[in-house]
Amino acid sequence: MKFGDERLNTPLLLFIRITPNGTGDGSYFSLPAQEQIDLTPEIDIEVKMNERKFDPKKIAQDFLSGIIVFLVALPLCLGIAIASDADPMAGLISGIVGGIVIGIFSGSHTSVSGPAAGLTAIVAAQIANLGTYETFLLAVILGGVIQVGFGVLKAGALSAFFPSSVIKGLLAAIGVILIFKQLPLLFGYSKDMGLPFGHAALTEVEQTTVAAAKHSHAVGDIIFSFFKAMKDLVNYESGWQLGAISVGLFSLGFLYVWDKIPKLKKSLVPAPLLVVILGSMLGWGLSKLGGNWLLAPQQLVDVPSAGSLGGFMSLLRSPDFSQLTNASVYIGALTIAVVASLETLLNLDAVDKLDRRQRISPPNRELFAQGLGNITAGMLGGIPVTSVVIRGSVNVNSGAQTKLSSIFHGILLLACVLFIPHILRMIPLSCLAAILLMTGFKLASATLFKQMANEGRYQFLPFIFTLVAIVLTDLLIGICTGMVLSLLFILNSNLRRPVRKIKEKHTDGDLLHIELGDQVTFLNKASLEAALREAPRSSRLLLDARRTDYIDPDVLSLIREFKEKTAPAFDISMQLVGFREKYKLSDKEDSVDFSILEAREKLTPDQVLEILSAGNRRFVEGHPLDRTLMKSPTLGTASSSAIVAIVSGIDSQTPVEMIFDLGIGEAFVIRMPGVVIGPRALGGVEYAVSVGGAKAVVVMGHADSSMLSLAIQNANSSDNKAELAGCASLADVLEQIAISIDPQQARAFPTMSASEQANYLSQLAARHVARMADQLVKDSPALSHLVQSGQIRIVTAIFDPEKGLVRFLN
Repeated sequence: MKFGDERLNTPLLLFIRITPNGTGDGSYFSLPAQEQIDLTPEIDIEVKMNERKFDPKKIAQDFLSGIIVFLVALPLCLGIAIASDADPMAGLISGIVGGIVIGIFSGSHTSVSGPAAGLTAIVAAQIANLGTYETFLLAVILGGVIQVGFGVLKAGALSAFFPSSVIKGLLAAIGVILIFKQLPLLFGYSKDMGLPFGHAALTEVEQTTVAAAKHSHAVGDIIFSFFKAMKDLVNYESGWQLGAISVGLFSLGFLYVWDKIPKLKKSLVPAPLLVVILGSMLGWGLSKLGGNWLLAPQQLVDVPSAGSLGGFMSLLRSPDFSQLTNASVYIGALTIAVVASLETLLNLDAVDKLDRRQRISPPNRELFAQGLGNITAGMLGGIPVTSVVIRGSVNVNSGAQTKLSSIFHGILLLACVLFIPHILRMIPLSCLAAILLMTGFKLASATLFKQMANEGRYQFLPFIFTLVAIVLTDLLIGICTGMVLSLLFILNSNLRRPVRKIKEKHTDGDLLHIELGDQVTFLNKASLEAALREAPRSSRLLLDARRTDYIDPDVLSLIREFKEKTAPAFDISMQLVGFREKYKLSDKEDSVDFSILEAREKLTPDQVLEILSAGNRRFVEGHPLDRTLMKSPTLGTASSSAIVAIVSGIDSQTPVEMIFDLGIGEAFVIRMPGVVIGPRALGGVEYAVSVGGAKAVVVMGHADSSMLSLAIQNANSSDNKAELAGCASLADVLEQIAISIDPQQARAFPTMSASEQANYLSQLAARHVARMADQLVKDSPALSHLVQSGQIRIVTAIFDPEKGLVRFLN
């Protein structure tokens, strides 16, 4: 037994015997079930659980949950079957199979299976395409066999290979199809008006222009059926079906209001059941008025009377195994298997997240169980089944403890068919149409379209193309269309951004720094070649592969040819960084950054400041250079690489090398509380410039410095705030900052608004660092001489921690 199996997800003690290398008697110890231990493959584990097999309380709770799920499932089974152009009995059979058969074999404690709205388009299309319902049943059986194969082959991760935009397009398309199919039924459409509504209608008009427009399995024909049905409604000689329309509109309004009231929506009372009861009562009452208020038998659910289990078995339809040589059957079976498996895995994950005990259902076992369920459903005359999130969520919210609740709900559906079919025949079709219409509107809601549009064209276009293709053709073609479009977007993105180019300016020539991505395939070859050829003649090129996991052999050949032939021909100095030894492309200067090798005597102070500004821009944009943090042995002494000295505060939010995107050893950093220049700070700056070779000095303050706020408080009060804070030695620092503070403004500081305080602190920080920069020149003759001779520059700057931006002031 493996850890993580659903049977171990109980708050019990596990008694485990460990036998090293599979030999000996070992010993027992216990630990809580939630605790995880690391076990090697050589350890033989025997698990014994002190779980009671039968818990009356759990069984009672599961039975209650099963009743609630049954009440929700009953109208959905009928409505989904009708929406799928199948007999209502087929939906009830699938509900029974989903509850009992899949409930027994499934590893999920909370998921409930049955006919799903997501399969209505497939079922309707396949029934029309395969010609007879018996042939369709054969496709259902074969689809179940394929699902069993998915489970055996551990294809539980199938859903991860479908982009979310395609899946959402699929669900939205199903919603649109439900709306088209159920609207005529909502307004009282029935078969006695002319053309039977749905795909079955097409068989009666084979000689008409419809046949010319008909595809062999086109779900788009539903649009024709919709307009034809609405035309029949308008032109019906007996007038509008007022009774059916009243029931349908009442049901739709009831569901809408129920969904808008949070307390009702979250209650355990199933709204579909109430709609069926109230709608049936309303239909019965209106029929008493006669005329157009009367609901005809064609406008009610048609469920045959079984009378007994034997009678029930006689009502079942059998698959036509003579069609095993029909290629269309196998295409239909594959379509059913893939979409049913995908919907099952998605719903299974959604229901697991609702589970209060957070138990994880084994996906491969679920696929196996779903396959057995579809084989059984096909043998008995039912439509395909999947895990259904609506029933699963009701099951969880009603307090289900184990999968017994699913089994109980299936048994109750069977009892309903056997003993009360006459009650089912009182349910108006317009009432069920209202339930499915609400489902359709939720699947294809305006919120979903807005969300997909806001996520950009890479998400919206596959979504909308999948939706339109499914509605106009069929589901399999629609999914393939969306997948192909998503793949094209991925390839386009990969082709457009295979590398990152950074153009760096240096005194002895420009540098083109090219960073390769994580995966560099043959698809990136053309773009990489174009990037390499952007390097000007007599320039330098750095090709960086430090973040690359894989490079295609074709790309390696391109790099090798450019390095050995093209680069010498154009006098390009090419360096390679981070290439693995097996590529045989690295050279002895791999770990050297060109910017570090820049000779300090060639850099001017202005160029140093340009380097700092460019580095800060990269930092703000989130695209810093990929630098090594190890000191290279080729650098020589540290004094040969420093280009700047930065005087900053002790604030933890100012990592200088990161802010300016500098390499190790490129900056001397002198940190002083409050950026107060004293003898020690002055000595550090003099060393950095005179000995270390820095060409610029940056005195940098912070826009929201807490030290400035403390100095203002200290200036406003006779009490020493530093001593109160336990920092008596900080008094001198606060006094130095106070020199930059206007006493009148300091007194008004507590009464300022938050924005006014932030603005004042920013101005104070600028005044303070300017005074400290002047003090550097005033107190150090050496620095004063270097500034006057133009050998160095001393500038001030303010760092904004929120934006990451450094603003140079002079």
